[in-house]
Amino acid sequence: MTYLGTATVTISELREFASFSACEQRYIRRSLDVGLGRHDAFELWGRNATEVISIRKQYAAYDDIKALRTARPDDVSLDDVEVFMGKLLRVAAFDLSQERISSFASFRFLYERLLGAWVRPWLPGAFCGAAALPQIPPERRKLLLHSISEAAATAPGWSDREPCFYPEWIEKEAA
Repeated sequence: MTYLGTATVTISELREFASFSACEQRYIRRSLDVGLGRHDAFELWGRNATEVISIRKQYAAYDDIKALRTARPDDVSLDDVEVFMGKLLRVAAFDLSQERISSFASFRFLYERLLGAWVRPWLPGAFCGAAALPQIPPERRKLLLHSISEAAATAPGWSDREPCFYPEWIEKEAA
């Protein structure tokens, strides 16, 4: 029965990923390669000089990912919030400024995989904070902030179930 539950969750995650635009899907896969150190992102994702520069900047922005994974602040105390949210907000602002993530759903999908299920309660604040920064153009800011539902922003609790599906690069077959 456990296998059936895991399969259902995986299919649900596959469907969610499929609902994102092709641009979001590509950026999520690339970001997971950079953030999780799965593959050489330059080799897989660098189609031109502009993308290579963007990937180099992403590697630099993602320097804090390892620290964020171990920085779990206490849900009750405010002691570690400044350092944790500062780093998370900086990384989130980088991703949103790339203009390839266009909704809270795709942002949440990416960050649950980069950091783990435990980060879910922190994601609405990080997303809203990053989306509201002046580095994000006003029209884009509006689009991003409208993408987070009231339910997501005010959830009374979050699942601690780890994601099952981690999308990866798929090699195209020669015709």
